[in-house]
Amino acid sequence: MEKVQNIDEYLSAFPAEVQNVMQQLRSHLLKLVPQAKEKIGYGIPTLTLNGNLIHFAAYKNHIGLYPGSKAIVFFENELQAYQTSKGTVQFPLNEPLPMPLIEKIVAFCVEQNLTKKKR
Repeated sequence: MEKVQNIDEYLSAFPAEVQNVMQQLRSHLLKLVPQAKEKIGYGIPTLTLNGNLIHFAAYKNHIGLYPGSKAIVFFENELQAYQTSKGTVQFPLNEPLPMPLIEKIVAFCVEQNLTKKKR
């Protein structure tokens, strides 16, 4: 994928059904954290609040959510149904996004970011 300037440009590169899921996730994240700012970070959509808050990305078969390693460890039991790695969880595109779980992860990330010292 070529370097994109903003989230809308990033999303436009995907099929309509993926765009819809990503827009739902984006809208939901912004409702959860209305004070967050949007940017492209590491080539993918990113929300910032006192630093990078959470990244999300679309792939062929899943949506990647990047809350960081602390969140993955903290929610380890609730994430057992999903593929995870050090700081990432993959939500299959053929299943609805688990919004209640995503809400808890985002709240955790907000708390982490607001308690860290401003750089």
